[in-house]
Amino acid sequence: MSNLLADDDMAHLDDTEVYQRLSAAKEAVARDLLRDPVTLARGLERVYRVRPHLRVIADALVGLERGDFDRLMVWTPSQVGKSSLAAEWFPFWRLCLHGEDRVAVTSYSDDLAMRRGKAIRRYIAEYGGEYDLSLLAGSAAAQDYDTTKGGGVRSVSIGSGLTGFDVNALVVDDPHKDRADAESPRLREHVHDWWSSAALRRLQPDRNAVVAIQTRWHPDDFCGRRLQEEGRLEDGGRWKVDHLPAIANPSKFGPDPLGREDGDPLPHPKIRTKNRRALLAWWADVKKTSDVRDWHSMAQGDPQPSEGALVSQDLLRLIRDGSTKVEPQKIAVSIDPSGGGRDVAGVIGGFLGDDGRVWVTHDRSGSMPSAEWSSVAAMLAYETNAAIIYVEWNFGRDMCVLAISTSWEMLQREGTIPKDVLMPAIQPVHAKQGKLLRAEPIAQQMVQDKVRFRSLFTDLEREWATWQPTDPDSPGRIDSSCVLIYGLIPEANQGAIVHPPLPQAPQPGRFIRPNPANSAAAAYGRRIGN
Repeated sequence: MSNLLADDDMAHLDDTEVYQRLSAAKEAVARDLLRDPVTLARGLERVYRVRPHLRVIADALVGLERGDFDRLMVWTPSQVGKSSLAAEWFPFWRLCLHGEDRVAVTSYSDDLAMRRGKAIRRYIAEYGGEYDLSLLAGSAAAQDYDTTKGGGVRSVSIGSGLTGFDVNALVVDDPHKDRADAESPRLREHVHDWWSSAALRRLQPDRNAVVAIQTRWHPDDFCGRRLQEEGRLEDGGRWKVDHLPAIANPSKFGPDPLGREDGDPLPHPKIRTKNRRALLAWWADVKKTSDVRDWHSMAQGDPQPSEGALVSQDLLRLIRDGSTKVEPQKIAVSIDPSGGGRDVAGVIGGFLGDDGRVWVTHDRSGSMPSAEWSSVAAMLAYETNAAIIYVEWNFGRDMCVLAISTSWEMLQREGTIPKDVLMPAIQPVHAKQGKLLRAEPIAQQMVQDKVRFRSLFTDLEREWATWQPTDPDSPGRIDSSCVLIYGLIPEANQGAIVHPPLPQAPQPGRFIRPNPANSAAAAYGRRIGN
């Protein structure tokens, strides 16, 4: 501790006074580390990496301890440090402040809970002396131990082990093991029953707090049910929610706790925060290697129901086909402008093949104003040599025509599109007015194997696999893909189905040998390949 005071400040002091000053300085540093759990972790362990999202979580944990609220949920992707902060450092930090508190750490398994308990125990043994915190003699168990101030820690699986243990702070760390666990009604009810019959009964009236950390596997999982029953803090409910998705989407989730805008990446402990390119690449790889529902559950904290949707994920997986050779007969781009209660503009590209199917090849949809989506659509039409751009007759037809024409001219002035390239024809499509009537015939085309996806389109597939016929609005990607298919297969607009389609394996089609003289096919092959 010799660096705490300058040498010249101590030269005229005797040994007792030097010791007292050094002790006082050391105590001041220790007190300063107790500002919040992340400051404590960084001050005590050099290897601990602080990132902006961990500061946000730490601030919420301080509010929980201070009594601003007594219930906190934290949703982030895995491996970004939330569990070590909230389930290990937070209990230790709280015991440093309130040595008499009793903390329970629970999880879906004894092994995971015990691992958290061992970490807390190590912090007490190594660092507790600075805060007059130590283990009671004889407290040898890794999952259940007491402190000399009357507090203690118990680490157990959900459904067991809290009987007889008074709780001032409860940490619920991953109450569901995986998707199969969360999607089982019986296992979900087991967790909900535990909360009602055991966990709540152990919380103490003088001081209690709960923090829940989990992957959002299902709309009715632990956090989903709690929010349904007790609501969010900002809506007059009880639970403070720190929702930090891998890719920010405030237009859907509301204001981002980090102040990020749409498309901004979440920091990662092993990537420098300022290295935006590396962060985007990391999350893009996670998205690319994830199932559609897993990405939105595990990375975005946005659980999607598997039942009741118009199209099943199994069917979408079956119509994904990146290898079959097929010759484009008509290449098109479709647009559904942002509006109607949402901010996503649908921009979808595809073609009618010589096999009679519609092949979806591009999804350039996103949250963007008209000046941007019209430019995106124009560029996609140029890149794919589209002969036509479809717009929905029912909504903003004249505005679409003007926006696309303006963007095409601007891109030609900039030299992005050669001046000798003619703008594709813009053709309105009469889609059915009702959202369900509009989407059902397209779902039927998928069932009948008249639509295929050229590759994995994570967001487009999520919308199709999760949109419910009872939803008041349909997302932009669904609407735009409907417009594309209606334009390329007009007869799809003639009827509708009554029941949601069941998964069905696409049947092998009869493919016609490609015609090299076909100009659209040749241009398409040159620009994006088959």
